[in-house]
Amino acid sequence: MKDAAPTSLARLSMSLPAELSRQLDVMVEERGLPSRSQLIAELIRNALADHGEAMRPDDMLAGTITLVYRGDMGRVRHQLAQTQAEYLKEVISSQHVFLEDDQSLEVLLVQGPAVRLRELCDALRKVRGVRQLRLFTTTALLPPLYEQEQDAGRLAGEAA
Repeated sequence: MKDAAPTSLARLSMSLPAELSRQLDVMVEERGLPSRSQLIAELIRNALADHGEAMRPDDMLAGTITLVYRGDMGRVRHQLAQTQAEYLKEVISSQHVFLEDDQSLEVLLVQGPAVRLRELCDALRKVRGVRQLRLFTTTALLPPLYEQEQDAGRLAGEAA
């Protein structure tokens, strides 16, 4: 089956309980979206990414891991850094900010096989002081950060 062109649309009809439909309309309005369709498409894309993550553990994914933690900041940050070092191939970068009430927020940019990203999340959750953790993934990948073959050819040409 060929992928549909990005501009082509497929219509579908669905029945929802009245209260769920009302809540959907409230969400569309609160987010300032032009239609229910836009919100439903976003929800479906998120569900498909989650499904793919579970059903195809070897697929490469890119995404973010968002953590909120508190406690002995030095100890927690050290343990988080040690865990990230164990997943050096998957963790591209991290950003940390201090929050109110002795809490911290850290966002990791990650890429790797779905199973490795899940393992990383599980390892981070085990650090005492981590209060919240969420993984958001997409099947769109970062471009290669380093092209070894191209650089090796360029260096060989310079050496000659």
